[in-house]
Amino acid sequence: MSETAPPWEADVLLPAYEAATLAFPPDYDGEVVATLVRRAASAPQSRALLYVHGFIDYFFQAHMAERCAREGWGFYALDLRKHGRSLRPHQHPNFCKSVHEYFADITCAIDLLYEREGVRELVLAGHSTGGLVTALYADHGECRERVGALWLNSPFFEFNVPPAMQAQLALAAGTGRFFPFLSDPRGLSPDYPRSLHRKHEGEWDFDLRYKPIEGFPAYFGWIAAIRAAHARLHAGLAIRCPVLVMHSDAADIVLDARHIARWAPRLGDDVEVQAYPGALHDLVLSREPVREAVFGALFDWLSRRLPESH
Repeated sequence: MSETAPPWEADVLLPAYEAATLAFPPDYDGEVVATLVRRAASAPQSRALLYVHGFIDYFFQAHMAERCAREGWGFYALDLRKHGRSLRPHQHPNFCKSVHEYFADITCAIDLLYEREGVRELVLAGHSTGGLVTALYADHGECRERVGALWLNSPFFEFNVPPAMQAQLALAAGTGRFFPFLSDPRGLSPDYPRSLHRKHEGEWDFDLRYKPIEGFPAYFGWIAAIRAAHARLHAGLAIRCPVLVMHSDAADIVLDARHIARWAPRLGDDVEVQAYPGALHDLVLSREPVREAVFGALFDWLSRRLPESH
């Protein structure tokens, strides 16, 4: 963290929230930033949750931040580079050549929370691809020793494709190592975002510039990066902090719960796995009874696993 912390300014997307822009050295796309978001005028908390979104996603789940506040936890969300608030016109949206590119974003955010925000106990949280990234970070990221617990919301541990498509994925990944920005325009289904947005079948409002119904291209270089991350996780991690993995009890349009349950034990020696009937892919966007059950279980788990924080 530099001597001068980035300023907090009014968030451009959520009323009553603030955002700080984290700048990094340029990469193959040029200028790179990430964005840290918090509730405005919140009293500093010594314990906090840092949330990392999924693919074709950004932070808009304000009700999650409000629930954390009611439970006595500070809340921060990170829009990773090339996602949401951090996406710049010159960039390939939601793209990386390696998920380790996101480690710098997470490290900078954790440093800021500890050095400028008064945080002394941190829960790192990740949804979907963010769950994959945060799991790897908790295993070998620079600030992993500052992560007191890890909460994974439907983490992306395996591609949910039929066996016949596995060869196509491997071919795309191999191609992506040499031609990273090639893509399949038919690679993503609009069914999941349609199930969420209130103008379609859902109850939520989000910015369609950053989470479009038709998605962004699934670049072959990104597929290669995810397959490499999956291989690292499948080989087994050694996360030292307690881990809570939550998922639906069945396929959730995006992922297959059986894949999550299969790979969760590879995270470390202290992993608890919970399944929620009727849950959507992003558990906190499920219908109210399900999401309330998720929040209740999360804070119960935290009270048991981090009792010194109470």
